[in-house]
Amino acid sequence: MTVALLFTAFLVLLMLSVPIGISLGAATAITIITASDVNPILLAQRIFAGLDSFTLLAIPFFMLAGNLMAHGGIARRIVALCDVLVGRFTGGMSLVTVGACMIFAAMSGSAPATVTAIGAIMIPEMVKRKYEEGFSTALTATAGTVGVILPPSIPLVIYGVASGTSVGDLFIAGVIPGLLVGFVLMFVGLFISRKRGYKGITLAPGEKMPSLRKTFLDAIPALLAPFIILGGIYSGIFTPTEAAVIAIVYALIVGVFWYKEITWKIWVEALRTTADLTGLTGLALGFSMAFASFLAIEQIPNQVAEAMLATVETDWLLILMINFILLFVALFVDNISSCLILTPVLLPVAVACGMDPVHFGIMMTIALTIGFVTPPYGVNLFVASAVAKVRIEVIAKAAIPFVIAMFVCLMLVAYIEPISMSLVRAIR
Repeated sequence: MTVALLFTAFLVLLMLSVPIGISLGAATAITIITASDVNPILLAQRIFAGLDSFTLLAIPFFMLAGNLMAHGGIARRIVALCDVLVGRFTGGMSLVTVGACMIFAAMSGSAPATVTAIGAIMIPEMVKRKYEEGFSTALTATAGTVGVILPPSIPLVIYGVASGTSVGDLFIAGVIPGLLVGFVLMFVGLFISRKRGYKGITLAPGEKMPSLRKTFLDAIPALLAPFIILGGIYSGIFTPTEAAVIAIVYALIVGVFWYKEITWKIWVEALRTTADLTGLTGLALGFSMAFASFLAIEQIPNQVAEAMLATVETDWLLILMINFILLFVALFVDNISSCLILTPVLLPVAVACGMDPVHFGIMMTIALTIGFVTPPYGVNLFVASAVAKVRIEVIAKAAIPFVIAMFVCLMLVAYIEPISMSLVRAIR
């Protein structure tokens, strides 16, 4: 009765277009008051206890750092360097797009921020070089998903807090899977580009290719950012939260004094955007902590785990079932909310299958990341559509080969544990 009321109330509120965070909190409050012996004060206690975390400060800091890097000249220098390196080859622009997204992802930790920063530069340039709009936009939208797999990843921070798993271990574990997804997207993009005959850079008579040396020297401050951020985390010099603050300071120094592109207006706009996103994320996170606590009190995760384990006898089939649940939820709910809702329910099942919580976190993140480029939610599709002025359905159709490629990567990560865990164990 309690479980039915909890999830029925939650689904009804969602169908009424109530925001995810408020739906979680309201459903929990309704169930506690009407069908439980739990003291309602638990709701307020768990909301504040959930938000009282030093680790969570990394989220607004990384958001602000990503905004400053997108508008402070760093993203543009990364694209220029990638263009000089591989832009001249047939299909080279697809490599430039994915490569630039991977480098920017290692600084921002956000998929929408990556799509916005790189897409604003690359999509018009690809169209100018005779690439189809749908392909160009779909490639950028899918490549932007690497931003939540490679460290520093905001969803990995959320999962770490929700599951009690080390964020540092999650960041280390995300390196190889993130590179895997990026290189597979490169291969698919290059294959399609060559099949369709998309040419590389064509120079006008008398026009010269930009100097690699000059472009590289100009991009050095931009390229140093991921080394400073990730190197500091992995070497133990500073925590992920402290790394986010370092990223802001570095982005400001480079954007204001080196590239001289960050103005007072850009700084204020970056603060405003970060505040808006942090408010939405914090609201959902606080209510989700209360939701998860009530689930634990009622032993709902244990009941779900027991039911799934009793229904499916083989571990590999159970892992496949978990992935399909994640992929289905990702169609309708954003990455962060999905993680907060499903972690307390599915993590016990995964652990019962013998999965390490770090391995499960990487698998869950990749599965939910696919939802960034699949309708009807598909936030990357909406961002890319706004940047390129291309209809959602056109982008979604062109993204099918890339989504299939990401699914293959998901299966590899799910069933080949060393892809996620080898670096973690080596460093441990």
